[in-house]
Amino acid sequence: MRRTWHDAWRELVDTARRTVADGLVVGTSGNVSVRVGDTVLVTPSGVPYDRLGPDDLCAVDLDGRRVAGESAPTSELPMHLAVYRATDAAAIVHTHAVHATAVSTLVEELPAIHYMTAALGGPVRVAPYATYGSEELAAHALEALRDRTGCLLRNHGTIVYGDSLRRAYDDTAQLEWMCRVWLAAASVPGRTPTLLPPEELDRVAEKLRDHGPRNGRSG
Repeated sequence: MRRTWHDAWRELVDTARRTVADGLVVGTSGNVSVRVGDTVLVTPSGVPYDRLGPDDLCAVDLDGRRVAGESAPTSELPMHLAVYRATDAAAIVHTHAVHATAVSTLVEELPAIHYMTAALGGPVRVAPYATYGSEELAAHALEALRDRTGCLLRNHGTIVYGDSLRRAYDDTAQLEWMCRVWLAAASVPGRTPTLLPPEELDRVAEKLRDHGPRNGRSG
């Protein structure tokens, strides 16, 4: 089990650092977690990702009780645990991505601007605002994630889960890109972006299922 924790923690640290390198978070904002059995490994609070190492491992059970590590877990632990308890998530990525956060202040859901909307289950909902780290925010996120694997958090950022850290990260990056595309298209004076109808999203979802594991790239 400890070897499994070691491998999972190393992947978590690599993913957390990638969120910074790719501009999805600034400083210690955002957080990453991965589930190993009934244990959740999660980024600790207030530790810059470039300083994370093996000794910083932070692990809790599904009730939030610490089972390994000395560091305090991220303040967003209630949201992570709520998602793990309610879904089959194996990993979660939460960011403060610029374009996604901007979109969260403008609409109730991100419209179907691109066919990869289907990868997240449909148009991405915006969860109502609540103070970070609160049970209220966790509840809002769960509602917005109903039948979806990602949502926007109003005036806050994104949360995306997947069956692996790679999937959760790739879909997070895809969500930020779609938000950027929608903002660019919607900003053109006198023009309204065309959107994809539900039946097309259904077709894309079926193609994604037929093609097996996604690598984030297609035609």
